Amino acid sequence: MQKIVILTGAGMSAESGINTFRDSDGLWEGHDVMEVASPQGFHENPELVLDFYNQRRRQLLQVAPNSAHIALASLEENYDVTIITQNVDDLHERAGSSTILHLHGELLKARSTRNEQRIYERKEDIVLGDLCEEGAQLRPHIVWFGEAVPMLDSAIEITSQADILIIIGTSMQVYPAASLINYVQSHVPIFFIDPNPSVSQGSFDNLTVIKEKATKGVEHLIEHYLHD
Repeated sequence: MQKIVILTGAGMSAESGINTFRDSDGLWEGHDVMEVASPQGFHENPELVLDFYNQRRRQLLQVAPNSAHIALASLEENYDVTIITQNVDDLHERAGSSTILHLHGELLKARSTRNEQRIYERKEDIVLGDLCEEGAQLRPHIVWFGEAVPMLDSAIEITSQADILIIIGTSMQVYPAASLINYVQSHVPIFFIDPNPSVSQGSFDNLTVIKEKATKGVEHLIEHYLHD
């Protein structure tokens, strides 16, 4: 059975109604990114940061997977599929995909600020005074700017084993996630689905660019390239 590795970004969930956070002016929901997505920002104003993610969490609980999420899950009938996502939502899980690696953390989890191994399922708001068993404040289980990406080595290993690489809804400009494309073997076909792709058809050997949003792009991919 062929192994498909799928790398997804914000464009994957945009059609479900998940905001892509960063506006054209570089602000996240009106905030400088370092205010709400960095250890320094959390140290300086933890209440602001917690509220920012509480709002994102509430939004997530009100949306559903789109047809692209569901289509990717259906690929497991004929392929060995692993999804590596930069998204912090759980829409791949809800759509039925079984093997998902979250590079940048998970919005529906919290973790201790003292012991990063203490991770908790969390659908409710996180507020100041919510503590782990060690008495430390809880924070979103999100990889912030300036923090290490703990799942990167696993993502590299998975990508290097791909028979097919599919990239959906990501600018491929944010590192280290953008570097994963460099770990596929030279013969591996790469499909890039994005309405405004940041790479051109000739950028990599065996690259096919599909200039569509996720839902139409995944439908086109399956119909024209992955059908039996």
